[in-house]
Amino acid sequence: MQKALEFLRDHNEVAFATSDGHLPKLRIFQIMRQEGHVLYFATSAKKAVYRELKENPNVEILAYADNISVRCAGMVNFDVDDETKRWIFEHNPVLPRLYPSYDAMEYFRLPIAEMDYFDLSPTPPLFKHFDLMTGAVV
Repeated sequence: MQKALEFLRDHNEVAFATSDGHLPKLRIFQIMRQEGHVLYFATSAKKAVYRELKENPNVEILAYADNISVRCAGMVNFDVDDETKRWIFEHNPVLPRLYPSYDAMEYFRLPIAEMDYFDLSPTPPLFKHFDLMTGAVV
């Protein structure tokens, strides 16, 4: 599991999947901060993704590079403390260019419930499934 978490730390641009009713929605997001198996993100309350997350907080993300993919699933929540919000805003050079202050954005976190690590490099490929809710590894 540590290898998968390190991969996310090194590859923070991810495909981020939500749903709008019964329709899937996919976009690129950047992991703004990582604390263990909790990932932090930011967006605008004016964007469709914010509405989608409020209506259905179940998401999946996928990071991929060099024949390795890490897929994570869980439920986002908007319970992010003010200190973390400020840190995210101050440590991402793009955000101050787009927003006047840290409190002009919405922040959310994804506690990873399930994670798959898939490495196509070796023969046979390496696949590990982690259920962080139960601790099971497959």
